[in-house]
This record gives sequence, structure tokens and C-alpha cells, in this order.
Amino acid sequence: MAELRAKRVMESETTMSEMIMPNDTNPLGNLMGGNLLRWMDIAGGICAGKHCEANVVTASVDQVSFQCPINLGDVITIKSTVTRAFNTSVEIYVEVFAADIKGGNPRRCNDAYFTFVAVNEETRKPQPVPPVIALTKEEQSLYEGASRRRELRLLLSGRIKVEEAKEIKSLFVGS
Repeated sequence: MAELRAKRVMESETTMSEMIMPNDTNPLGNLMGGNLLRWMDIAGGICAGKHCEANVVTASVDQVSFQCPINLGDVITIKSTVTRAFNTSVEIYVEVFAADIKGGNPRRCNDAYFTFVAVNEETRKPQPVPPVIALTKEEQSLYEGASRRRELRLLLSGRIKVEEAKEIKSLFVGS
């Protein structure tokens, strides 16, 4: 199999906008969390698919907290960037911003890390993904933290044992 070409973060960045309509809200007129998670998953999946040049499936979503309400009539902007590639998976950082239709009251509402696995169309099995080239200071910071976040996900899901969590241990034990 040919070696995969490493890709810059900017090559797969994805931005998506939605206007909050009545069928998206709860009785208080705020965006329902499930609708926001769906849109975040879509934006993250598009970003992951562009990076991997393959179909992708959602493997995990890290902790999500809703930091501020998003109201009926607001416009949200969802920004997704690849942070790091592993063997067959990519971690995607998804941020959500909101403002009113005129651009007033701009605010950052939440963020989350999604993990997607690239899937071969014919075999339906996971396939290798291209490496990530992190150029900016922010991209490098997200890239470096990704291995710890991945290890924590694997630990919490029971896929590795505490003894195998070397990255996490190094945070608590002097090197």
C-alpha cells in the first residue's frame, strides 16, 4: 500500500452555519443540546472525511458542556479542525460560536473533541489515515495534547489498563 501524504490542518478545516429555528428549540426558546450535538457531529465528520479522504464513523465524543444558551433566531457557526491522526482514527476539535442575525452578542458557546475512524468502502474495515502537519502554535498545542486525550479515552473505555497509561501517569509522576 502506498504511503499516505501528510496533510496540513487547514486542508480539512470545516465551517458550518445554522440558524436556530422553532423546531430546533425547547419550550424556553433555547437550542436543544441534541440538535447541537448532531450538527457538531456532521461538521466534525466532514472535516475528518476531508482529512482521511474516506468515509468516517464517529467513535467517541469527549465531555461536552453547554456554556451558554443559544436562542431562537441566533446563528451558530461550527468550526472543525483535525488535531492529530493516529493509525486509523483522527481527533477533531469542534468549537461552537453564536450571535444574533445582525452579528450582535457574539459568544463562544462550547467545544468538544470527536474521534472518527476511517472506513474502507469495500471491506467496511478501518483503514490507515494520513498524518497531520501542525504549523501554528495553536495547532501544535492541540496536536501535542491529543495523545493524552486519546489515552484517557482508551483508559475510560476499558481498552487499556491503568498501567499502560504512560502519558497520563507522566502528568502526575515526575519524569
